[in-house]
Amino acid sequence: MAATEVHCKVISRKYITPTVFELAFETDKPVEFQGGQFISIVIPKASSSGKDLRRAYSIASGPDARPVELCVKLVEGGPGTNYLNKLNAGDTFRGFAPYGDFTYEPRAGRQVMFISTGTGIAPFRSMMLSKEYRQNPPTAATCLLGVRTEDEVLYADELSGLSGVKYVATVSQPKGAWNGFKGRVTDYLRSLGDDFAWKETDYYLCGGGAMITEVKAILADKGVEKDAIHQEKYF
Repeated sequence: MAATEVHCKVISRKYITPTVFELAFETDKPVEFQGGQFISIVIPKASSSGKDLRRAYSIASGPDARPVELCVKLVEGGPGTNYLNKLNAGDTFRGFAPYGDFTYEPRAGRQVMFISTGTGIAPFRSMMLSKEYRQNPPTAATCLLGVRTEDEVLYADELSGLSGVKYVATVSQPKGAWNGFKGRVTDYLRSLGDDFAWKETDYYLCGGGAMITEVKAILADKGVEKDAIHQEKYF
């Protein structure tokens, strides 16, 4: 499906963690997208020369849901996130959508593990809420999210409530008495041991490049084939 220019009207902007906000909007024309795809948003006159910039944001809502939702981490000095963070209900912005081929690819008889850090969980939420996922579910699914502190955990109640989904949040620097897994997503993977169905699972990775590189090394050591690994680097 080809990307088209859309004019977007903000419905709401609310913080869902101390550093992540959810931006909900409607578009002036229908936009069909697959879970995992993204929108390229125009940031007006944000370059050093005063020209427009474009920034990509994965769509966090299911393809059939409206309004469309983004899950955005506020980054100090980031032109895109700071622009979006100033928008209020009724404001408009411009974008192009959909883009990307990081989408759910069901394979019969296989498990799935979605591995993300921070807002990298956004495309996985969209995938798991899609019709394609509901109609072709894996035999089992793990949604693995890595964050620094427990107050940055995203979509835990919603995604853990989906049929067949095991939601695991790993917290590397908990502030208080964290009862879940302490460490990084890579530490959790290493804790699974040889009894996990490594070769019968498809892996979707989204987050920082360093995390993705380390996860792929772990999977290679476990004999996972390259065609079972799908990735989307955020930085």
